[in-house]
Amino acid sequence: MPVTTLSLMNVSVKRGKRDIVNNVSLEVTSGEVVALVGPNGAGKSSILATLSGDLTPEHGEAMLMSRPTSSYRPMKQARLRAMLLQANQVSFPFTVRQVVEMGRSPWAGQPEEERDDEAVANAIDSVEIGHLVSRRFNELSGGERARVSLARVLAQETPIVLLDEPTAALDLHHQERVMALIRQLGRDGRSVVVVVHDLNLAAAYADRVALIVDGRIDATGSPIEVITAERISEVYRVDVDVLSDNDGRQIVIPKRRSGK
Repeated sequence: MPVTTLSLMNVSVKRGKRDIVNNVSLEVTSGEVVALVGPNGAGKSSILATLSGDLTPEHGEAMLMSRPTSSYRPMKQARLRAMLLQANQVSFPFTVRQVVEMGRSPWAGQPEEERDDEAVANAIDSVEIGHLVSRRFNELSGGERARVSLARVLAQETPIVLLDEPTAALDLHHQERVMALIRQLGRDGRSVVVVVHDLNLAAAYADRVALIVDGRIDATGSPIEVITAERISEVYRVDVDVLSDNDGRQIVIPKRRSGK
């Protein structure tokens, strides 16, 4: 039976005098993929960072496994949740393999350390970077860095996975590959929260969608409930049609004038 792994209860977060997260409540359960969508600057990454414990609420409570997120020591927290940030930066010229191996650091000295080699190999295979393992991370393209950073997160093997725009720098093949991987994590019983800009990817792969507007949740529910032509047109300020493919999944298409 699914259990609640993450929750925000009436959470607000300030940056200076401005609310970047505004009275947000959200629950995430084991085995589900929740996509955070919304316009640029809406607060998606801030909500994800609050779920991860990287941002501390001014008001309300963030919970991890039914305990206040702030009550965990960093290493214990890192054994429960893995976080992929938007910026894929490494200060020193580590190889790709070394970067992926960093995902295993929370398990040093633990029985799970015996799985290090297997976990790293599985992560490398999952994101198709075997041909890059000897390359220096800082010599890679943006898309390659994004895949290596995701492999580091996968190697961490946590029950909760938080991903900030994992498909942003990827080509079509790797976008689909990564989202299918995310879908499989959910099937394996993990909780996944993913920030994604492509509404069609969210509709195709998420169990639930939370539409973020001005630091608050405008709507949450199944993709078919949230991704409607009226709502998306209003929030994104562009007229769209929302169609269904052969599997009943939504396809968002902007209404474009021919220019003739």
